[in-house]
Amino acid sequence: MKIALVQNEKTVPTIFSEKALGLLRQLGDVAINDGETTEDQVKKTVANADIAVTSWGNTHFTADILEHAPNLKLIAHAAGSVKPIVTDAVWERGIRVTGSPKPIGIGVAETALGFAVSASKNFYNLNAFLHGAGNWRNDAEHGRIMELFEITVGVIGAGWAGGHFIKLMNNFDVDILLYDPFVGEEKILAMGAKPADLDTIFKQSDIISLHAPSIPETRHMVNAWTLGLMKKDAVLINTARGSLIDEAALYNHMKAGGIKYACLDVYDPEPPADDSPLRLLPNVVMTPHLAGAANNGRLKIGMHVASELKLFLSGEKMECEVTRDMLAKMA
Repeated sequence: MKIALVQNEKTVPTIFSEKALGLLRQLGDVAINDGETTEDQVKKTVANADIAVTSWGNTHFTADILEHAPNLKLIAHAAGSVKPIVTDAVWERGIRVTGSPKPIGIGVAETALGFAVSASKNFYNLNAFLHGAGNWRNDAEHGRIMELFEITVGVIGAGWAGGHFIKLMNNFDVDILLYDPFVGEEKILAMGAKPADLDTIFKQSDIISLHAPSIPETRHMVNAWTLGLMKKDAVLINTARGSLIDEAALYNHMKAGGIKYACLDVYDPEPPADDSPLRLLPNVVMTPHLAGAANNGRLKIGMHVASELKLFLSGEKMECEVTRDMLAKMA
């Protein structure tokens, strides 16, 4: 059994700890790509492999590459979306595919929770106020502090990230509304949420967290109309994809003080332009797409891949398998 790690060799230790590599070596002979992920180098590393492990920066697995891997049965993607990796040739060969949305989704959900707590407590304005005027407490700002208690939290999208965010929110005494057209009412209720349409979520929620995929149907789902439905002191969180938000509409709404905070980890385009007007607004909190997998958090991905490979080789159901039919509704 040959397991080929075809990502850049410098990427390997950022994803696979020695413990994770040890687990892979218990499952088969591990070949690590020597150098960059050029097509010729990938062909060399993946030659005669049974399993290929890809990550950020890998090329598509074209028919030409697959000709060098006649034994390939599984591609395990140690990163986010599998779309930069798979091609029609992969499906036509009957090669199975799995990804890493579970460990990445946990990090995304935890980041969204951090935004929810810090924005509700008004950390950002109070921090700036104390550094500026130096007063211990500003009554006007203090009045805008909100606990995660008896408020409404709206969640859009119940994939791995959205689902884990709901799980985290169930630790608080809040009402959770969920919009996801691919999830039935029974499952939504079992998750601890209530089904709702988009207008209801935008109108009733004190916090809205976006976890939808970037597909044509979700482009600019946050726009001038939906922003106009939101409560004045509401918080909008986007740790999903930048294309979900019409940034021009968001700028106009936030400049006018439309909602309390917009907390953004993703943008369209990325990185945001140097002259992006969003950079000028103190009520727009910006982080550089770090929610899913930052520093030591990436090592969770390596352990997850090792777990998926073990399930695959034992004939059990993998947690994050992706099929061709699933791609249309995935990030």
